[in-house]
Amino acid sequence: MEYLYPKLTKSILDCAYRVHNNLGPGLLESSYEACLYHELVKSNLKVKKQVSLPLIYDTIKLDIGYRIDLLINDIVIVEVKSVDALIPIHTAQLLTYLKLSKCRIGLLLNFNVKLLKNGIRRYIM
Repeated sequence: MEYLYPKLTKSILDCAYRVHNNLGPGLLESSYEACLYHELVKSNLKVKKQVSLPLIYDTIKLDIGYRIDLLINDIVIVEVKSVDALIPIHTAQLLTYLKLSKCRIGLLLNFNVKLLKNGIRRYIM
């Protein structure tokens, strides 16, 4: 499975670049998420959006509102942002989602930048 990650993340990022090249910065996060979802589906990837992520504590399952923006092929989490700058809480959110979902790869994408390459963060657990 490890050999799939570089190819898959490249496909995801190619889609993100298409969205950013077409829209540019300055839109709402929901706009980028919807367009990225469309591009990912067009690329024949298995995509789920707004995936509920429960918290398991002790013996109870808590549905307390955690939602993964996009889950690709059930193995890569993509969190979409449109902010002035990524801050530590954005990273903490993605790392928490990786831990709770048991996924190993996460992409944090900030579309509110002039060059998308400056808004990409990749995390591996």
